[in-house]
Amino acid sequence: MNTDVDLLIIGGGINGCGIARDAAGRGMSVALAEMNDIGSATSASSTKLFHGGLRYLEYFEFRLVRESLIERERLLRAMPHISWPMRFVLPFHSSMRFESETPTSKLLNVFMPWMKGRRPAWLIRFGLFMYDNLGGREILPGTKSIDLHSDPVGRPLNGKFRKAYEYSDCWVEDSRLVVLNARDAQARGARIMPRRKVVKADAADGIWRVTLRDTRSGDEEEITCRMLVNAAGPWVAEMAQGTLRSNQQASVRLVRGSHIVTKRLFDHDKCYFFQGTDGRIIFAIPYETDFTLIGTTDADHSDPSEKPECTEEERQYLLGFINQYVATPVTGDDIVWSYSGVRPLYDDGASSASAATRDYVLKVDESIGAPLLNIFGGKITTYRRLAESAMKEIRGFFPKLSEDWTAGVALPGGDFPVQGFDDLVTKLKQQHAFLDDRWARRLARAYGTEAMNILQDVHSAADMGEDFGATLTEKEVQWLMNNEYAETAEDLIWRRSKLGLHMSRDQIERLADWMKNKPVQPVGAAAE
Repeated sequence: MNTDVDLLIIGGGINGCGIARDAAGRGMSVALAEMNDIGSATSASSTKLFHGGLRYLEYFEFRLVRESLIERERLLRAMPHISWPMRFVLPFHSSMRFESETPTSKLLNVFMPWMKGRRPAWLIRFGLFMYDNLGGREILPGTKSIDLHSDPVGRPLNGKFRKAYEYSDCWVEDSRLVVLNARDAQARGARIMPRRKVVKADAADGIWRVTLRDTRSGDEEEITCRMLVNAAGPWVAEMAQGTLRSNQQASVRLVRGSHIVTKRLFDHDKCYFFQGTDGRIIFAIPYETDFTLIGTTDADHSDPSEKPECTEEERQYLLGFINQYVATPVTGDDIVWSYSGVRPLYDDGASSASAATRDYVLKVDESIGAPLLNIFGGKITTYRRLAESAMKEIRGFFPKLSEDWTAGVALPGGDFPVQGFDDLVTKLKQQHAFLDDRWARRLARAYGTEAMNILQDVHSAADMGEDFGATLTEKEVQWLMNNEYAETAEDLIWRRSKLGLHMSRDQIERLADWMKNKPVQPVGAAAE
């Protein structure tokens, strides 16, 4: 069958870009259409962790936790610039409670009713033992107990907390993860099309005819493909039942997760895992050197077209939550930014948003005239495994596909050892004496070994061109426009980076004006 591509993927979030990369690496002809910027919705609004999901053990999600723990270290090796190990401190107090609907809580209520919903210390320690050992941990250190009255991590906390457990998980720059997958997919032959909205799709005789509209110019084009993948995230149900006219029930539950960012609250680089009296948990995480990230909430969100925002109620909830733990109260005046994202979870009928499964479900629909794969749920840690699972479904229609290949294969810039980050920073500073430590570390974190490409033929700060503030310069901006699909200042300072936290309004406006007047070369042209 003569088609433009084998596979057209709808949605440029982490799932869509991960599938595009995997499929292109197997030799398929692939196109991906994203109606906005790459990774601009859910995938840019996570809590920014590669983690197994410690609390999912209470829901008996053992397969999901094991898969996530295995992926955690596998991904760390493939992207040591945008992901790194982090230690998590879980303070213990006898008042800590389960969420009432967890299977573990229900069991304890039957066999230990005197606990009245409380999480006993022995159960937390047993859960952490499982967490240390389910995934074959090799790089990350295991759990240990700490005395909060003698350990420095106890200083910011209320004195009633005497004991804590410290365990390992990983940080990840979520929106950079998405764009690096998109870039790698394109390097392997995929056509990545930001700001292209699917407005019409018809299937007949095994072929899809899909109309895309450029959201900037309004121009339309038609692409034919043999199979569609609906990875539209919060819009997956709307796309499946509306535009694609799928006969499958769209089992999706939209859950809003909101976060607040405050001025830096702690003088160390460890994260806190706080448990609330309502059974929920939040994290307080070192963020962008000068700040602390606090989140997340879980609230049902009815309409994907309604922009998610951190409500005043959610802000007060997060402030009240963290103030149960810290010695110095955190107030609204400490908040410098907030953000919110909508997670398209698979609807398993859970009674609350926080109890809904974080696992993924893939469903193939062959009843329309050509095959369609709908992607429901998932979480950022398991995106690569989700892509492999998607390829198993796709293989039914493309039986000659090659085997799985992405495990351990570095993303752009990630071709250095997990322990080699400081060596990379040192190398950058040695080759470019004008870089101070903070500037060199930011470049190394964002671009890994590709920072060398940005700094090619640069001998002084003046060679970097106009300085927009916060060490962002003309040279870097042009590289992002040419190589990472950045078209607006918002793309650049909130998704390709978080420099918006460090820049003034005047600096951002000057950057926006500069970008409007600069031509963009085709993505990848600067590297060719």
